[in-house]
Amino acid sequence: MELRIKDVKIEAGRPIAFINKRNAQKLGLRIGERVQIFQNGQRTVATADISNQINEKEIALSKEILDYVKINFNKPAKILLAMEPQSTRYITKKLQGKTLSKDEIFSIIKDIVNNSLTEAEIAYFVSAVYEHGMSFKETLDLTEAIYKTGVQLSWHDKKVADKHSIGGIAGNRTTPIVVSICSSAGIVMPKTSSRAITSASGTADVIEVLSKVDFPANKLKEIVRKTNACLAWGGSLGLAPADDKLIRVERLLNLDPEAQLLASIMSKKLAAGSKYVLIDIPYGPQAKVSKAEAQKLKQKFLKIAKHFKLRMKVLITLGDQPIGNGIGPVLEMIDVLKVLKQENQPMDLESKSIHLAAEILEMIGKAKKGKGEFIARSILETGAALEKFNEIINAQGRKNEDFHLGKYRHEIKSSKEGKIAVLDNRAINTLARILGCPEDKRAGIYIHKHKPEPVRKDEILFTLYAESKDKLKEALLFLNTSRIISII
Repeated sequence: MELRIKDVKIEAGRPIAFINKRNAQKLGLRIGERVQIFQNGQRTVATADISNQINEKEIALSKEILDYVKINFNKPAKILLAMEPQSTRYITKKLQGKTLSKDEIFSIIKDIVNNSLTEAEIAYFVSAVYEHGMSFKETLDLTEAIYKTGVQLSWHDKKVADKHSIGGIAGNRTTPIVVSICSSAGIVMPKTSSRAITSASGTADVIEVLSKVDFPANKLKEIVRKTNACLAWGGSLGLAPADDKLIRVERLLNLDPEAQLLASIMSKKLAAGSKYVLIDIPYGPQAKVSKAEAQKLKQKFLKIAKHFKLRMKVLITLGDQPIGNGIGPVLEMIDVLKVLKQENQPMDLESKSIHLAAEILEMIGKAKKGKGEFIARSILETGAALEKFNEIINAQGRKNEDFHLGKYRHEIKSSKEGKIAVLDNRAINTLARILGCPEDKRAGIYIHKHKPEPVRKDEILFTLYAESKDKLKEALLFLNTSRIISII
């Protein structure tokens, strides 16, 4: 069957082909099954949706396909039903708790990249890895498969650095500050970040408040040549594209399996051409991992880094409460700018950012052992980091600054006098997502009090922001049934 391709300008969240009901019947195609599109010598696979709104002579493709595939809208494409790929058998094998070979893992990842697996099948794979885990060999193979099935960047400078936090801590927006400090010191930092998985926002979501974050590889290289750094979303570059699809499913399932966490982070560092990597593993009762789990995870990171010949340092940091005051894209950007401008800044965010930057400065040799914090603080306090941050944002395409917060707000006050004993990271991230984060960039939570600060009765603990009354109402219902904060 030959049909013309139509752009319906729909973001479906995944690669979707919209086809007329009669054409679907001719192909023997049902909703959710795969369809193959052949044009200009390239094969694209998408999940089918059936609609009578589509002309019988056309097939419509979602933005997720059109952004990555060169299409000739004036030339017909050949449309065929796509059969179930071999990799689904390997997913079933993992669901049964069996070990996958390197070829089987590569088969799954390649099929994720070329859209041969449906979102449901990817969800089964994520769930299987979460339930049964992966051996160290499987994790190495998964890492290699993810980074080798995408674009790989290379740099003339041999001292290319990166940092990453495994996440889970509300706020904790250290990356823009660390990158600004280190690139001011002459370190090349092509920082590519993910969007939020289980938290209120990721670095890419926050930077998007001020500038573009999605660039092709040649534009990103131009930005890095000009400024020494970037603060980009990895998904637009084609770096480890399988990982971005896995992350999207993980977000829907609210799962972050350890093997995929390791492979996700390491594959992107390898694909970005990093040679020196700092990993931050926050631990705590409501963090992703306990201190004991953090120690085990640290050893796995170091073993993977050694296998791929990366210079790595892993820090285990206390993450028993949110870092910074703002939770949500706009609120977190406000915190970042306060630190960079040295104006009424959240000191916990500043302190952690300086500590992480110091480790990178010392690891690369820009500071002597024990002198990194002094140099990092000097760069921050003299305004050099702010200047560098603005340089990066301008190079990426600065937007008009608009820090208005959600039009619906609600203050949560203390019911008694005492001191803050618990601020539950998981519950706060969940609350922020109910309020609309990260999609609603103006939504979020401003935390007025951290542990172990004293509070008076009726003092404001945090302020909620939402773009709709319904989301604010949902958030208040969640607050009534959840223990987010404890006062003793």
